[in-house]
Amino acid sequence: MLGHHYTRTFLETAVASMNAGCNLELSYGMRNNVFMHIPKALAMGNITLQMLRDRVRPLFYTRMRLGEFDPPAMNPYSALDLSVVQSPEHRNLSLEAAVKSFVLLKNVRGTLPLRAQDLPGKRLAVVGPFADNPRVLFGDYAPVPEPRYIYTPRRGLETLLANVSFAAGCQEPRCQQYSQAEVVGAAGAADVVVVCLGTGTDLETEAKDRRDLSLPGHQLELLQDAVQ
Repeated sequence: MLGHHYTRTFLETAVASMNAGCNLELSYGMRNNVFMHIPKALAMGNITLQMLRDRVRPLFYTRMRLGEFDPPAMNPYSALDLSVVQSPEHRNLSLEAAVKSFVLLKNVRGTLPLRAQDLPGKRLAVVGPFADNPRVLFGDYAPVPEPRYIYTPRRGLETLLANVSFAAGCQEPRCQQYSQAEVVGAAGAADVVVVCLGTGTDLETEAKDRRDLSLPGHQLELLQDAVQ
């Protein structure tokens, strides 16, 4: 109704949503939200009582399975705290999920993986706005873990037996201010260069789109300077 103008009134929107199978509204805290008009739609015969029951049933079934109607002592979720959520078992599972979700588009001459036994005496350069900035590493709607559990590319590579240098080039993803000399200096003295680029929530989130898919600001220039 508000964005696409598919409907004209909250009542009409409630009826259309119910008929489409929608049973839950994200109302943004609006006191006069769409689903508050369901009783009127029912009274007018726009929807049936059976349809309303069919829509409500899975909501309450889910809440019952979550233990929302049980005394807290009966609800196993009430006993969970951060020591459980951030337990070694859960962190190891998160690490496994991250490793298995990586997408490798090209691996010319078997450059990857970087093996620790091959790195002693090697010089690594980690460059780019995503190389050592924990704030930009998390996507929209992502929870941010405790700082001690956050490993930026720089921090991770520094655990290897290699001489690691770092140059951000630009301090944030928009990359409007770019230090070419900083990047060229770090990359030129390295045997291996890891370039960390992207967008992050500064540039794209829900309701924040980009005009094109190009790297923002001077990031493409940074990449060219790092690999030439």
